[in-house]
Amino acid sequence: MSVAIVATKPGAPVAVEAVEVEVPAPGPGEVTVDVRAAGVNQADFLACLGPLANAPLFPAHPLGYEVAGVISAIGPDTAIASGGGAVGDPVLAFRTVGGFAERVTIRADDVYRKPDTIDFPEAANLLLCGTSAAKMLRVTEVAAGDTVLLHAASGGIGVSILQQARMLGARVIGTCGADNVEVVRRFGGEPVEYGDGLEARVRELAPDGVQVALDCAGTDEALDVSFALVRNRRRVMTCAAYPRAFDEDMEFSIGTWPAARERAARADIIALAAAGSLVVPIAGTHPLSAAGDVLNLLSGRHPGGGKHALVP
Repeated sequence: MSVAIVATKPGAPVAVEAVEVEVPAPGPGEVTVDVRAAGVNQADFLACLGPLANAPLFPAHPLGYEVAGVISAIGPDTAIASGGGAVGDPVLAFRTVGGFAERVTIRADDVYRKPDTIDFPEAANLLLCGTSAAKMLRVTEVAAGDTVLLHAASGGIGVSILQQARMLGARVIGTCGADNVEVVRRFGGEPVEYGDGLEARVRELAPDGVQVALDCAGTDEALDVSFALVRNRRRVMTCAAYPRAFDEDMEFSIGTWPAARERAARADIIALAAAGSLVVPIAGTHPLSAAGDVLNLLSGRHPGGGKHALVP
């Protein structure tokens, strides 16, 4: 048996409870992981409400899309995504189902060896944000010399975009609140505070224009300013504007890439983190029992300042 956190009803504030669940032994193509840390993402909050909510799963909606831990059992004739795999190996996994738990049995194809250079909370927060950032940069064809407007630049995906865009040679102007200006600067962006007059402030910073806009905030302000500044809507992309993005002529980061591209991106992100080139700032670690409080913290969209992890 394992303790797991489930959402008991849709809506905000999030309502969760700890329950005991049976953890099946791994079959072919599966591994069981003893969780050392579970990443907490905006997607976990959104899974409990709005268009991402899955009503039939309530009142026991499993939560947690990514984890890091240690393999405690491995199915027959099974290798993890990064190759090999044995009991005792430290790993990270994405996408999981029900990662807010002490132990999970998951597909081996979603499990990767954890680099020794990053700890479990960092590893548990690496892939969702990292691959989302890589997808947004690739789909909008960000390249050296581009000026990118990034909304919610101090959030989890935003911080990864800042670092990956810098590697591409792009300039990033990042919107944020006054409390997170230094976070944006730390990771190579040029901070601009959101609020009234945002478009004018961005134009002043980028008199030669903005080529790409990436939205991780999901606000009307973010989209309105993006459309005003970027002529080509194929180079405007959001990962957060629900449901407006469905009605706009723009790129929407939902669903998955083709499997080969997704897996290549995951491997690249892990390699960058292992080399110290991609940092995951951690704002705090919390016991599983605090899952509801941490999820409700994310209800304010993107508080910035670093990621959070649940530690069984």
